[in-house]
Amino acid sequence: MIEEIEIQIEQTIEHFDKAIEHLAFELNKIRAGKASPAMLDGLMVDYYGTPTPLQQVANITSPDARTLSIQPWEKKSLAPIERAIFEANMGITPMNDGEVVRLIIPPMSEERRVYMVKQAKQAAEESRVGIRAHRHKILDFIKKQVKDGFPEDVGKRKEDEVQKTIDSYMSKIDKMIEVKEKDIMTV
Repeated sequence: MIEEIEIQIEQTIEHFDKAIEHLAFELNKIRAGKASPAMLDGLMVDYYGTPTPLQQVANITSPDARTLSIQPWEKKSLAPIERAIFEANMGITPMNDGEVVRLIIPPMSEERRVYMVKQAKQAAEESRVGIRAHRHKILDFIKKQVKDGFPEDVGKRKEDEVQKTIDSYMSKIDKMIEVKEKDIMTV
């Protein structure tokens, strides 16, 4: 019985790790006024009729704090890259010079910064909700095991162990949001 609980706890922790990874991915996509190649993560380009991640068809660099430079491996890819950026509705107009697509990141207004912070906090709340859902599953599983004859004191220790783990993950989420908020609000 203890092995079953340990396995369930391990699986729950894997879900927590995935929630943190997903939050990090989502926070990378939220721009903070500075040019970052991570802003284009998840952008798909029509490459010979197949949706392909931008990183697989071009080299993305940030020559300065306000510019992204996208150098495609093939010049034929310039138009599809531009189209993908337009369709992504990022609020940035790509400039194509025949060799490279450049994105000039405009400075964000205070209003826009506040909106971005709200987006970041929303992503964090989604991660928290996911963690809470898994907490309920594992705690219900432990309670069921106690009902089925597992020692109550050991069950209580396992519940406390799970709660401490959850608290540490919630703390990680809070720190990630705090850093992102500071990054966004820095002019």
